[in-house]
Amino acid sequence: MPLDKSIESVLVIGSGPIVIGQACEFDYSGTQACRVLKSEGIRVILINSNPATIMTDPEFADATYIEPITPEVIERIMEKEKPSAVLATLGGQTALNAAMALNERGAFEKFGCKLIGANIDAIKRGEDREIFKSIVSSVGGESAKSAICHTMSDCLAAVKTLNYPVVVRPSFTMGGLGSGIAFNENDLQQIAGAGLRHSPTTEVLLEESIIGWKEYELEVMRDHMDNVVIVCSIENLDPMGVHTGDSITVAPAMTLTDVEYQKLRDLSISIIREVGVATGGCNIQFAVNPVDGRIIVIEMNPRVSRSSALASKATGFPIAKIATKLAIGYTLDEIENDITKSTPASFEPALDYVVVKVPRFAFEKFPEADTRLTTTMKSVGEAMAIGRSFPEALQKALRSIEKAGYIFDWEDANLPNLMKLMQTPTENRLQQVQKALYLGATIEEVYNATKIDHWFLQQIEIINQMARQLQSKGELTKELLRAAKQLGFSDLQIAGLRKVGVNEIFELRKKFQLHPVYKTVDTCAGEFAALTPYYYSSYDEETEVLSRTKEAVIILGSGPNRIGQGIEFDYSCVHASFALRQAGYETIMINCNPETVSTDYDTSDRLYFEPLTLEDVLEIIAAESAAGPVLGVIAQLGGQTPLGLARGLKDAGINILGTSPDAIDLAEDRGSFGKILQENQLRAPEFGMANSFEEAAQIAEKIGYPVLVRPSYVLGGRGMEIVYDPESLGGFIKAATAITPNHPVLIDKFLDDAIEIDVDALYDGKELYLAGVMEHIEEAGIHSGDSACVLPAISLDKNQLGEIRTATEKIAKGVDVRGLINIQFAVTTNPQKLYVLEANPRASRTVPFVAKATGIALAKAAALISMGKDISDLRKENLLPKTGDGIANGVSVKEAVLPWNRFRRIDGTGVDSVLGPEMKSTGEVMGISSNFGMAFAKSQTSAFGPLPKSGAVFISLSERDKDAGWRSARDLSELNFKIFSTQGTHDYLARKGVESELVRKNSDEINDRLSANDVITKGLVQLVINTPLGRGSRQDGWLIRSAAVSRAVPCITTIPGFRAAVSGITALQSADFEIKSLQEWMRK
Repeated sequence: MPLDKSIESVLVIGSGPIVIGQACEFDYSGTQACRVLKSEGIRVILINSNPATIMTDPEFADATYIEPITPEVIERIMEKEKPSAVLATLGGQTALNAAMALNERGAFEKFGCKLIGANIDAIKRGEDREIFKSIVSSVGGESAKSAICHTMSDCLAAVKTLNYPVVVRPSFTMGGLGSGIAFNENDLQQIAGAGLRHSPTTEVLLEESIIGWKEYELEVMRDHMDNVVIVCSIENLDPMGVHTGDSITVAPAMTLTDVEYQKLRDLSISIIREVGVATGGCNIQFAVNPVDGRIIVIEMNPRVSRSSALASKATGFPIAKIATKLAIGYTLDEIENDITKSTPASFEPALDYVVVKVPRFAFEKFPEADTRLTTTMKSVGEAMAIGRSFPEALQKALRSIEKAGYIFDWEDANLPNLMKLMQTPTENRLQQVQKALYLGATIEEVYNATKIDHWFLQQIEIINQMARQLQSKGELTKELLRAAKQLGFSDLQIAGLRKVGVNEIFELRKKFQLHPVYKTVDTCAGEFAALTPYYYSSYDEETEVLSRTKEAVIILGSGPNRIGQGIEFDYSCVHASFALRQAGYETIMINCNPETVSTDYDTSDRLYFEPLTLEDVLEIIAAESAAGPVLGVIAQLGGQTPLGLARGLKDAGINILGTSPDAIDLAEDRGSFGKILQENQLRAPEFGMANSFEEAAQIAEKIGYPVLVRPSYVLGGRGMEIVYDPESLGGFIKAATAITPNHPVLIDKFLDDAIEIDVDALYDGKELYLAGVMEHIEEAGIHSGDSACVLPAISLDKNQLGEIRTATEKIAKGVDVRGLINIQFAVTTNPQKLYVLEANPRASRTVPFVAKATGIALAKAAALISMGKDISDLRKENLLPKTGDGIANGVSVKEAVLPWNRFRRIDGTGVDSVLGPEMKSTGEVMGISSNFGMAFAKSQTSAFGPLPKSGAVFISLSERDKDAGWRSARDLSELNFKIFSTQGTHDYLARKGVESELVRKNSDEINDRLSANDVITKGLVQLVINTPLGRGSRQDGWLIRSAAVSRAVPCITTIPGFRAAVSGITALQSADFEIKSLQEWMRK
C-alpha cells in the first residue's frame, strides 16, 4: 500500500540532550526520518532542544523548533503548525513520554492530529510492565515472577514472596534510570526509593533475580499488512545483571542453538503483533537460563532504540529510515534495500561477519562514583567493530575505545586477585578475564566467577594462545603474522609481545606484502551485489574496494562519545562531508561509533567502519590511494582523536588538509604559544611549573593566590583544582602523588571574578571571519563545556569586542590557521584587562551552537577553506555573510546537561554536583528568545531543571559569596518567593533587610526546627542555591546538593548562575515562552 495521502505534514519529536541512556543514536534516527519525509514531499516540523544535532540544521526540516520538549511547548507548536501527524517513535523515551502526555491532555483530538509509528495503546502495552506481562503470557511466553509497586510498603511486602535478590525496574524511564539489584532491605529502600521518584507514573516492578542468565535482544519490524522481519539478533557477552547498554554485545547471537533462536524469533513475532506495533521497529529482550534453556521475556521498547542504531550499522539495514516509511503507509515489500537496490526490505539481513560493540565509561570524571556495573546504565559512549571472526572483531573494538587498559596485554599480574575482582562486573572485567586465563585459570573457574558463556571464554583463550606463540623465541613468519592479524592483533600488540619497536612489525608486513583487504557490509552475506561502499577490514584474500576517478578527501571522525568529545565533533565531520560532496569531491569517512550520523552509509561516498588508530588509518589511506587519487586527510574537525593522529600521518607522508600539525603543536606548546602572545602584545595569566611542593608554594606565592593547579600529563581538565591558600595547595600536591620531574604540576594565576569568553572564528591565511563571541554565565574556573554561555555576549561593550576581534586575528595569523580556531579569553573588570587563556586551532564543541544561533554553517565553511577556498569566495557563494562577522539571531543560551542522577557512591549516597575546572557534562541544550532572561529560562527547562515561577527557594552561600549574592536573594524576595536559609546566610540577609526563614544546618544538633535537607526532601522548595567554599566538598553542602539531585529540584552552585536564574524567573513571571522556528529567526 503506497504513501498515505492524508499525511501532508508531520511533527517529529526529537530526544533532547545527550544523556546517559539516550545518546546520539536518536540524532541518527531523527535525521533519517526527516530526510525520508522530505523526499516524499511531506512538510516536516521538528522539535528538539539539542543544538549539537544534525537533525536541528534548518535544511532538514521546514520548521525547526529548538525548544524545550514539554507537552505545553509541543501543543503550542501543534496549534501554530497544524501538523497532520506526530511521529514520536524515533526520539527515544523522551519523545514517547511526550506523546503519552499529549494524549492525556487531549492534544491529538484538540488539534485533529494523529500519532503515527505506534499508537498510544501499543506504547502502553509495551511500556506498562503489568500489561506487557499479561501479553507475554497470552502468547505462550514466560516473564520473571514479579510485583508492581507504587509505594515503599508495596515493595517491602512484595519481597517477602520474591525473596532477595530482586531486580527493581521503574516504568517509563530510559537507560535503566532508577533501576538496580537489591540484595537486602537497605538496598531496596535506596534503589526502589529512587526508582519511584524517577518513574513518571511512580511505579516500579520488582522481579525475581535472573542474574547470571544469558541475555539476548531481537530487533523486529512490522508493517500494517502484518509482514514482520527480524533485522538482527544481538547477544550480550555479560550475563544478566549488567544493563545491555553497559555490556559488550555481539551480533549475530553466537551461543544460541537453532532451536533456541527459532523460539526467540517466534516469541518476538507474536509479541510485536499482540502489542500492536503496526508501523515500525521495536526491540525485545530475553534471558535464557544456561542450565535448562528456560526463556524469560524481559521487556520491549515499542520504538527505535539504542540497539536499533547498533543493529542498523551492524547489518546495513536502515531501521529508522524504514520505520519512517512504514509510519507513512508503505509496506516492507514496497521499500527498496538501498545497499543492493535489488531486494526489498522484507528480505531479512544475513551476516557473513561478526560485529562487536564495546561501551566506553567516564568514571575517572566522577572519582566518588560506584564503578560497579548494574541494571542502571552508566556508559557514556560506545565503539563498534566488524571482523571475520569474534576474536578479530573484539580486538578491533577494544582498540577503538581509545582508553588505557582496554587493549589486551600479557604482562604479569596477581591471579588470585584477578579471580576475586572479576566476580563483580566493572568496565575492566573482560581484561581481568583475559589475563586470568593467560596466567593459568581454567575456563570453568572463570565461568563460575563471571557466568560469561564458555564459548566466549574459549575464544579469548584462542587469543591468548596466539599471544604465547608470538612471545616464543621462534621466527616471526608470514604465516604466523597473518594468523595473528586474523585474530585482530595490532602491530603495537605484536611488537610488545616480541619486545621490538612497532615500526619493525610494520616493515616486516611490508616485506611480506601483508595488508588488510576491505570487505563490504551488504545485508545479504554476498548473495547480491552491494552498490553502497560500506567497508570493514580483514586479513582475507580479495579486496572489494571499488576503483574511482574522482579526487577524494578522507575525513577522520571522532570515535566513541566521551565526556569532552561528543556529538558536537561528529556534527562538524558530517558537515564537512556534505560540503565537500557538493563541491565535487568524493568523501571518505573513517569512524567506529555506531550511534552517529557520520557512520550512516549515505552520509559520505564511502564509509570505513574501523578503529581510529595510526595503523588502521594508514592502511585505509593506502587502499584508497590504490583505488584512485586522494587529496589528503581532514583531521581538525573530529576533536582530540584525529588531532592525535595528525602528526603520525604527516610523518608518514600523508597530506593534512587545513591547519598543519606544526600549527596545532605550536598552539599546544606553552613556550611557543607564549612567544606568539608576546610578539603581539597579548596577555596571558602568569604561570609556572613545579616538581615539588616547595617549588609549587614558591610559584603560588610569587603569582598570588588563588591559583589553578593541574598535573601536566592529563587532558580535558582532568585533575584540575582551584586553590586559595598554601594549605589547600599542600593537599592537592599530596593527592597528586605522581609528581616527578617528568610529570610536573602546572600552576596558573586564577583570574577570580573574571568573565570567561569563548570565540569561534574562521581564518584563511588572509582574512578573519569572527563567527561568534560567547560569554560564559559561570565565572572563570568552571570548565567551558559545563558552563552555560550566551551569544551575543551581554556584558561586553563595543571596544572590548573590538579588542577581542584584534586578538583573535593576531593569534590565528601567528599560529597560521587554515579553517576553524577556538580561543578562550578572560576579561577582568577591575582593572579592565583581556587575557588569553588558550587557543585550539580546530573545531570546538561550540561550533554547532554558534551555527544555530547565527544561521551560518561554520563547519562547511571550514572544510572548504581547508581545500583552498578563501573567505571572500565563501561570501560570494552565500555560505558566509556578504560582509562583516557573525550576528546572532535573537539571544541564544547554551546550557550543559549533567549526569548527577546516574552516579551514586558505594554507600548509595549521591555524588557531589559542584562544577569545577574538570568537564562532567554529557550533552547540551539551547534556549533562543529575544531577551536573555527568557532564553536562559528555556535552556533550564530543556536541561531538566525548570525554573519555578513562584514558591520558595533555599539559599546557603559560602562566606566569600555572601556579598556578591545577597542582591539576587533580595530580587527573589521582591518576586514574592519565600526564602529558607541557614544561620550565616540568614544573618547576612537580615542585615541587608532581606527576610528569610531560618533552617538548621544538617550538621547542627537536631531540634524542632527543619533542617536544610528537610525543606528539600519534603518538597517545600522549588529551587536550591548552594555555593560551596573553594572546591572542598564540605559535608553540609554536599548533603544539600545531593538531596536536590535526588528530588530533581534545580540546584545552582555559582553566583553568576544565581543571577541568571533571577533574570529567567523575572522573564517567566511576565510572559510565556516565545515559540519561533529557527527559519523564522533567520528571516529576521
